[in-house]
Amino acid sequence: MDLQKIANVIRGLSADAVQAAKSGHPGAPLGLADIASVLYFDVLNHNPANSKWPNRDRFVLSGGHGSALLYSLLHLSGYDVSLDDLKKFRQLGSNTPGHPEYGDTDGVETTTGPLGQGIANAVGMAIGERMAATRFNKPGLEIVNHYTYALAGDGDFMEGVSAEASSLAGHLQLGKLIVIYDSNQITIEGSTEITFTESVKDRYLAYGWQVLEVDGHNIPELQKVLAEARQNTTQPTLIIAHTQIAKGAPTKVGLAETHGAPLGAEEVAGMKTSFGFPADEQFYVPSDLENLPQLITQRGQRLEADWSKLFDQWSSENPQLAEQWNTWMNGTLPDLEEILTMFPEDTNIATRAASGQVLNAIAKKVPNLVGGSADLSPSNNSFLKGEGTITPQDFSGRNFNFGVREHGMAAILNGLALYGHFRVYGATFLIFSDYMRPSMRLAALMKLPVVYILTHDSPYVGEDGPTHQPIETTESLRLIPNLNVYRPADAEETAWSWVEAMKRQDGPSALVLTRQNLPLMKKPKGWDFTKGGYILREEQEELAIVLVAAGSEVSFAVKVAEQVEKPGLGIRVVSVPNREIFLKQDKSYRTKVIPQDVPTLAIELGVATGWYSINPGGQVAVFGLDRFGASGPGQEVVEYLGFTTDALKERILELVK
Repeated sequence: MDLQKIANVIRGLSADAVQAAKSGHPGAPLGLADIASVLYFDVLNHNPANSKWPNRDRFVLSGGHGSALLYSLLHLSGYDVSLDDLKKFRQLGSNTPGHPEYGDTDGVETTTGPLGQGIANAVGMAIGERMAATRFNKPGLEIVNHYTYALAGDGDFMEGVSAEASSLAGHLQLGKLIVIYDSNQITIEGSTEITFTESVKDRYLAYGWQVLEVDGHNIPELQKVLAEARQNTTQPTLIIAHTQIAKGAPTKVGLAETHGAPLGAEEVAGMKTSFGFPADEQFYVPSDLENLPQLITQRGQRLEADWSKLFDQWSSENPQLAEQWNTWMNGTLPDLEEILTMFPEDTNIATRAASGQVLNAIAKKVPNLVGGSADLSPSNNSFLKGEGTITPQDFSGRNFNFGVREHGMAAILNGLALYGHFRVYGATFLIFSDYMRPSMRLAALMKLPVVYILTHDSPYVGEDGPTHQPIETTESLRLIPNLNVYRPADAEETAWSWVEAMKRQDGPSALVLTRQNLPLMKKPKGWDFTKGGYILREEQEELAIVLVAAGSEVSFAVKVAEQVEKPGLGIRVVSVPNREIFLKQDKSYRTKVIPQDVPTLAIELGVATGWYSINPGGQVAVFGLDRFGASGPGQEVVEYLGFTTDALKERILELVK
C-alpha cells in the first residue's frame, strides 16, 4: 500500500474541502497527512463497516480545527462519509461540520475543537480500556485489547486541561495511550517562539510518560516509532512529530496564514501538480486508490470477525460475565424505585449527605457506576464504600482519585462515558464547577449521561467566605442547553434527582446540594417530581401569592408561609427542583401549579434573574442575591445578606397589598 500517495490524496481532498467552503483550516491537515496515512491505513485496528465495534482502536483528533483531515480519512477508509459530503464541508446540515461532532459523523469518537479537550477525552478512553479489560478479560481470552491514539498540536499542549489529564495519565501508567504531538511550531499569531518555549518533552517525562521523537513526514520512521510506542505497556507515550504546517503547499508551507484560511486556487493547483495529480480536478482520487475504502473495510471486517469468534468462546465459558457485558453495553438499568422511599419521615440531613447514601444504594444495584471527586470525596460524600479505588496497578476499583484537577476530571469523564460500558459521575464544590464548565458544556452537546455532584451550594458555606460561596453558579449552569440541573429541597428530592439522572441517556445532570441540614418535608398526595416543579404546600385561605423556591429555600419558604398566612391571604409554596423541566411542561400544568393571575415570588440564595421566567405572562418578583457573600458562620452570613424571615415576610406583604 502506497502510504505516501495516500497522504498526498489526503492533502488534496482536505485543501479542496477548505477551498470549496471558502473557510477552514488547511495547514494542519496538510502537515499531518503523512501521520494520518500511517495511522488509518497501516496501524489502527478499526472496522469502517461498524464504527462502534467494541474492540476498535480509538482515534481522537484533539485539534478539531483540522477536521478536513479527519473527514478525508473517514472517506478514504470506507466510513459513511462520501465525496459529496466532503464537497459540503462546513455547510449547514452536512455531516462534515467545521469541527468534528460526535453523533453527526460516522467514525468520529468525540466532539473536539476547544483545544486540549481531545487529549483529556483520550485519557478517559484509555482508562475505560484498562477498567473493562480488568473486569472482562480471561487468560487467553482478551476480548478488550486495543489502543487509544490522539493527534494534538501546540495549542492543545498550551491548554491547562491537557496538562491536568496528562499528569493523571502518567500517574496511572496508561500504557495503551499514545498521543502524537504535531510539533510544527506555528499558531494563529505566528511562531510558538512568541509564547511557548518550554520543553514539552521534559514536561511529559516528568509526568511519567515515554517520549519519542520522529520526523513527522518520514513514513517508515513513523511506522517504526508507532511500533515502539505500542511495546511500552507501563507508560503512556508522547510521540513528538516534527512537522511543517501546510506541507506540500508550494509557496505557503510553514506559514502561519495557512492555519485558518484557504490556500487559494493557484496554490492548491500547484500542490497537486507537484504530486503528479491533475491540477484542475477537485476532490481527486487516483483510479488505483478507488478501491481503498473497500480494502480497509474488508480488513476491518476480518479483524472484527476474528474478535467475534474470540468473544463467542469467551461468552460460552463465562456466561455471567457475558450477560453483564450486554447489560452494560445496552445501558440497561435495574429497578431503582425503592431508592425513592429510602428516607424516613424524620430525616433531617444535608442533601450532600443524602446524596452519598443514595449514591451508595444505587451503586449496589448498578455495578458499572464509577466515579470520583477532585480531592473532595469526604466533603462531597461521593465515595463508593467497599468498592476499591483505581490505582496504577489495579483498575478493578470503582472510585477515582482525580486530585485537584476539576477540568481534567470533567473531560476525562466525557472520555470514559464515550468509551462505553460505564456510567460515570464526578464531584466537587459547586463553586469549582466553573473550572469544569467547558467540559460540562461538551457533555451536554454530545448528550453524554454524566452526573455531576456539586455540593456546598450557597452562602451557608460560611467561614470559607465569598471565594467559596456560589452566588451566580447555579443560575449559570441552568443556561447550558441539555444540562439537567437539580437543586433538591430535601433527602427525598435528592433520591428522586439521582434516579432521574441515572435514567437519563441523552445528556448530563448536575445535582446541586447543601452543606447544611434540611428537614424532609411532607409531600401532598399525587406530587410529581418528574415534572420539574410541584405544589408542596397548598394554601389554606384564598390564594394571594405563590412562593416558588428550590433547594434549602423551599423549607424556608414553607416556614414563612405558615407564619404569614391569615384569613384572605393564602400562600402556596411550589418546589421547583428543576426549573427547565418545569418550563417544558404544557401550559395547563404550569398554570395549575403557578396561576398567572396571582403574584409569584421566586426565592433563591443566589443570582435569581432566571426565575422571572417561572410564570410567563404573570406577575413575578424575585427574592435573591445580587452581591458576593462574606466570611463567617453560615447562618450569620445569610442573615447579613438579608435572607431573614422578617425580610421575606415584608416582601410577601408588599406584593399582596
